[in-house]
Amino acid sequence: MDYIKPTRMDRIVLGITYTLLFLGVLMIVGPLIYVVVASFMEPTALLNKGISFDVADYNLEGYKLILSDDNILRGFLNALLYSSVFTVITVTVCVFAGYPLSLDAFIGRKMIMTLFIITMFFGGGLIPTYLVVKQLGMLDTIWALVIPGAVSVWNIILARTFFRSLPKELNEAAKIDGGSDIMIFFRIVLPLSKPIVFVLALYAFVGHWNDFFQSLIYLDSQDKYPLQLVLRRILILNKVDPNIIASVKEQAELARLSELMKYAAIVISSIPLLVMYPFFQKYFEKGVMVGSLK
Repeated sequence: MDYIKPTRMDRIVLGITYTLLFLGVLMIVGPLIYVVVASFMEPTALLNKGISFDVADYNLEGYKLILSDDNILRGFLNALLYSSVFTVITVTVCVFAGYPLSLDAFIGRKMIMTLFIITMFFGGGLIPTYLVVKQLGMLDTIWALVIPGAVSVWNIILARTFFRSLPKELNEAAKIDGGSDIMIFFRIVLPLSKPIVFVLALYAFVGHWNDFFQSLIYLDSQDKYPLQLVLRRILILNKVDPNIIASVKEQAELARLSELMKYAAIVISSIPLLVMYPFFQKYFEKGVMVGSLK
């Protein structure tokens, strides 16, 4: 096979591309590495020496404090429950709404899509939404967090576009064989739609996992707080539960432990997302590209 030798200009462009790519990766991965290292490193050593390679500067004290804190563990489990329930609801809604809207035979689909799109530009606002949630008796419950945002028009559009990319001949062949619309959806369309289902699930879970504002508005009981609200208390308000480090008397030691806990808490809160992505990655590219092209 003949090999086309790259020209000088090709090598320059390739070099610039790789350099920009490396810098982009460094900007993304650098802060992540810093947080992970800082979660194991003594704050005084980190402040004085930066990232050190001395083993004596590292310990697991921050993680021991985090894992011994009932508020953080309870918040982690609450966040996992809220995000999982929200993911199931929003994926179900988006798939069931997107499929009929992808069918040419569905009368009124254009008008429904227009109404959906209008809601992307004009929302009810925070106070009316809060009053509706209050009237429905959902305040301080899980349903205040998982119901109001369950219908995502953007995700419905993604699902609809994916379903429209499936061959129409499949539907026609199934109908000739006597299949009903429900049978076609569950036995033919849904098994072929794993990429978009996993992409919607990833979007929903990550979005809800990182959100703390809804919990701040609708939850009153601290035992129902998700992890994000607990982290907000530690990271933004700089308040650590004194019960965790009650034996510590000196202010400097208290500040040192608080600093350790901040980084350890960030790492622990990122674990579910880091675990999920490798399993969803093989579906992610196909689901996003097919759902966004048309």
